[in-house]
Amino acid sequence: MKEGKPTPQEPTPDDKRSRGLVITGIVGAGLVAVCCFTPLLVGLLAVLGLSAFTGYLDVVLLPALVFFLCLLAYGLQKPPSGGASCCAEPSWMKEGKDCQKGPI
Repeated sequence: MKEGKPTPQEPTPDDKRSRGLVITGIVGAGLVAVCCFTPLLVGLLAVLGLSAFTGYLDVVLLPALVFFLCLLAYGLQKPPSGGASCCAEPSWMKEGKDCQKGPI
């Protein structure tokens, strides 16, 4: 038996979802920040002939930036769920649960 070496575990669906929230938050916040703090979007709208909309960019981009930063913060602070089996509970809490013993 290998002692001291943790066994790799498959990521749970909640871990994958939390990771997806973090990635979406980072990409979204980065994209919106580039559009907010550089004239990239203003130039693109001017090339497309839609420069009349440049006055309304702050109305859309700043709330989008706040949304993606909040999404990133939620993904980072979300506690991992699952992971612990019913056998990790104290014996007095296991009354009606069917726990399977692993190899000893």
